Amino acid sequence: MAGNRLEKIGSVFSRTRNLLRIGVIKKPVWFDVYAAFPPRREPVYRVPKPRYGKVKDVIPPIFYQEDQVRAKFYRIYGSGPRPFDLSQLNYKSTCQRFVEKFNELKEEGKIEEERLFEETGKALLASGIILQRRGTDKVAQEDHQDVGTRDSALHLQLQTVLEEVQKGKKDQKEQTPEQAETQKENPLPS
Repeated sequence: MAGNRLEKIGSVFSRTRNLLRIGVIKKPVWFDVYAAFPPRREPVYRVPKPRYGKVKDVIPPIFYQEDQVRAKFYRIYGSGPRPFDLSQLNYKSTCQRFVEKFNELKEEGKIEEERLFEETGKALLASGIILQRRGTDKVAQEDHQDVGTRDSALHLQLQTVLEEVQKGKKDQKEQTPEQAETQKENPLPS
């Protein structure tokens, strides 16, 4: 019993007695008194039995309407890239701002219930709060002018690449058959 660490087996007296027999511990002060005057019923651990069937939980779970919105927010967007800053007294998390905007749009009643969650995300994005869906790249708010200039620059680059490719194909077609043969035999330009 020296290796037994579970207090539920035996009593304190029986475990101490067995440890004394094998010489692991010194005799405690109370041991002789307990041996001289043992209790009528030895105190051992017993699993408590339920008296009247299962005990019902008296406190029901408390859920607010915002809890459903918060749960969906954290499921879709996660907790965000930065930890909460609880050192500031007036700090509002992104989730709390989302819930407030959601309730505000819901009170207006202009948006349908099915689209309310998405429209809340768009409204926060318009006000400058960036929401990042789990597993996707960040979607940042961009100015329409910036998008237009970037698209036109990209279009211009694509046009120049396409023109160069077409020019290269045209040059290959204009070559005489003898030049094509010599280029196949010696592909490196000299």
